[in-house]
Amino acid sequence: MVICTQDMAQDAGGRHRTGIMLKKAILLVSGNALGSALLLLRNLIVARLISPEDYGIAATFAIAMSVVEMLSYFGLNQMIVVDRDGDEPDFQAAMQGFQVLRGLFSSLVLFAIAHPYARFLGIEQVAWAYQVIAAIPLINGLQHFDMHRLKRHMRFAPSVIANVVPALVSVLAVWPLAVLYGDYRIMLVALMIQAAAMVVLSHWTAERRYRLRLDFALMRRATVFGWPLLLNGALLFGVFNGERLIVGREMGMAQLAVFSMAMTLTLTPTLVLAGSCQSFFLPQLSALRDRAEAFQRLGIAAIEAGLVIGLMLILGASLLGGPVVHLLLGAKFDGILPILVPIAVLQAVRVAKTGGSLVALARERSGNAVIANLFRIASLPLSWLVAIRTGDMLAIIWIATAAEVMGFLAGLWLTRGRVGMRLAPLMLPAVLSALACVVVVIDAGLHPPQPGLAAHLHPLHWIVGLSVLAALAAMGGLRGYLWRRLS
Repeated sequence: MVICTQDMAQDAGGRHRTGIMLKKAILLVSGNALGSALLLLRNLIVARLISPEDYGIAATFAIAMSVVEMLSYFGLNQMIVVDRDGDEPDFQAAMQGFQVLRGLFSSLVLFAIAHPYARFLGIEQVAWAYQVIAAIPLINGLQHFDMHRLKRHMRFAPSVIANVVPALVSVLAVWPLAVLYGDYRIMLVALMIQAAAMVVLSHWTAERRYRLRLDFALMRRATVFGWPLLLNGALLFGVFNGERLIVGREMGMAQLAVFSMAMTLTLTPTLVLAGSCQSFFLPQLSALRDRAEAFQRLGIAAIEAGLVIGLMLILGASLLGGPVVHLLLGAKFDGILPILVPIAVLQAVRVAKTGGSLVALARERSGNAVIANLFRIASLPLSWLVAIRTGDMLAIIWIATAAEVMGFLAGLWLTRGRVGMRLAPLMLPAVLSALACVVVVIDAGLHPPQPGLAAHLHPLHWIVGLSVLAALAAMGGLRGYLWRRLS
C-alpha cells in the first residue's frame, strides 16, 4: 500500500511538472507570437497608409539597424542563460555594463555611416533619418538583463511582457503619427517609441536592482564566447538583408517595398517560432550537455522542431498565401504573389538550418552557425550580378534557396562531427520535408497564387497537404519528446 501510494504521488508530481512545463511553453510561444504579430500589424498598417516608395524607404530603417547590430553582437543575453555563473549578481552587472558600451559604440557607428548608406541606396535626401535612428542602439543598451537571467529558471513572463507591450505601444502610435506625417517618418518615430518602451518595461519587470559594472576579465570572457556570434551576426545581416540591399540599390524603392514585405510576411512567423524554440530548448539542452543519451534525444527533437516550423510556413503560403496577402495589403502589393511561395520555401530551409546550430550552442559550440551561414553570404555576389543584368527577383530567390540548402547540410554535418549527434533519426524527416518543398514549388508553378480565394484554391492542394503530413508523421524524435512530456 505504501509503495502504491508513493507511485501515485510520483505520477501526480510528474503530471504536475509536465503541466507547468507545458504552460511555460505556451506562454513563451504565445508571447513571442503576439509581440511579432503586433510588429507585423504595425508594418501592414504603415504599408497601407503610405506609398510603396515610402514603404521601401521605411524598410531601409530596419536594414540600417541591422548594420550596427551585426557590428557589436556578442550574445550577452544568451551568455547569461547558458553560463554557469549567469545567475550571479556581479556577472549580470558586468553584462549590463558591457551592453551599455556596446550600445554607445553602435550609435556612433550608425551616425557615422548615415550619409554613405543613403548615397549607396540612392536616397541621400533621407540621410538625416538614419542619424536620428542612431539613438536607438544607445537606448537599447540601457536594458535590464533580469528578463534574460530569469529564463535560466524557465520564467519567461518578464521577457514576454518586455516584448509584447512595446510592440503594442508602437502600433497604437501609428495613427497619430500618420496624422502628423503621412510618409516614411511614421516608421521612424514608431521605432524610437518601441525602443524606449522596451527599456522601461525591462526595468519595471526586473527583480534585482539595476547595476553597471566594468569587469574586463568578464568582458574578455564574453568576447571569447561571443566572437563566433559576432561573426555570425555579420553573416546574418547578409542572410536577412543582403538581397534586400541588392534589390533596393539596383531595382529601386518600389521594388524593395514588394520584396521586403514578402520577406517580412514569411520571415516573421519563422523568427517567432524559432526564437521560442531556442528559448525553450536551450536551457534544457544546456542542463543535459553532460548526459549523452538524454542530450541526443532532446537534440533530435529540437532539430525536428525547426523542420516543423518550415513545413507549417510552406503549407500556409501554398493554401492561403495569395488571398491573405491581397486582403492585408490590397492591390498595390499584388506584386508579392508570384514570389510568395518561393520565398516561403527559402525561409523554411533557413529555419530548418537553425536546429543544428541551437544544439551546438547548448555545448558552447557557437561557431557552427557561422559556417552554416557562409553559403548564403557566398551567394550574394551572384545575386547582385543577376540583379544588374536581368532584374529577375525570382532568380535571386532561387540562388539564395540553393545556398541555404547547402548551409543546412553543412550544419548537420558539423553537428555530427563537433557535438557528437547521431543523425540517422533525421534522415527520413529531412528527406520528406525536402519532398514537400518540391511539391509546393511545382504546385505554385502550375497554379500561381491568386488574390481571390475561389480562384486560388484547386485540387492539387490535397497533394500539398498530404506531402506535408507525411513529413510531419516522420518526426519521431519530436513526437517522442511530446509524448514523454504529456503522458
